[in-house]
Amino acid sequence: MKVLNKEELLAAEAVLRKHFPRSLKVYGALCGINWNKPTSLEVVADRWPDFNVIIFRPDPKNKKALEVTYYSKDEEILRKMLTEEKVIDWSTYFMIGGFDVSHASMLKEVSSDMDVNNRSYMLGHALYLPDTNAHLSPKVDSELESRISSLNLSHVDLVNKNWKFGGNEKGYRQIADLISNFPSCCITDSQGQPVSWILVYDYCAMGLLYTLAEHRGKGYAKVLISALAKRLHAEGFPVYCFIEEENAVSYKLFKNMGFIEDPSYRAAWFEFNF
Repeated sequence: MKVLNKEELLAAEAVLRKHFPRSLKVYGALCGINWNKPTSLEVVADRWPDFNVIIFRPDPKNKKALEVTYYSKDEEILRKMLTEEKVIDWSTYFMIGGFDVSHASMLKEVSSDMDVNNRSYMLGHALYLPDTNAHLSPKVDSELESRISSLNLSHVDLVNKNWKFGGNEKGYRQIADLISNFPSCCITDSQGQPVSWILVYDYCAMGLLYTLAEHRGKGYAKVLISALAKRLHAEGFPVYCFIEEENAVSYKLFKNMGFIEDPSYRAAWFEFNF
């Protein structure tokens, strides 16, 4: 097992880019680190430079992070790293996020061997936009365009209150961190308050898309997705998102705007030691 340094992290980007969509989450997290965004993760690989498995784990010197992310071309090598090399601290709560659901049985077996409980947290589609020129961009009049801006820290409470996985202190801290360090986009009302918004997670996926109930049906989501996609592409970030399996409305929205997926791939999130 090898802990990757800055130079190696930069080189890993080019390799991971060849394995979309399965490598999207790891690639996005890597882009964040390589663009000097705040992180409390450490990146390890089974070997270098011809790695089979690359894992983002909480830095042993900084236990703030709780989510593990990995990309693997070889399930048996991944199993060995998780067990014999103990790349993860199985004694604490953590989540493995965005992994290929085909690995679910192996992860359940490993956690059972470790006497650690587990449960499925989310299953979703990975949708991405290889070329922003191919996406369907909605028409925006000058009045609406004047109301498109970025979120700021005064908006954290509003976003947190309306986030499915938020509404608490942990959600507040996470949203404040995302607004402070990653691109966001919102549409404001006549008083300058956000009525619709979209953010970017620390692994560079678009998310937290939401429109207040009284402002729905005006096409705001399409406008925000398009604006943020163009910005991410211009800044060199991947343009992608994860849509929960049961969220048919959002899935249709992104697909109709030109986002694509590999139908053989689903991304899953599992919790351990909950």
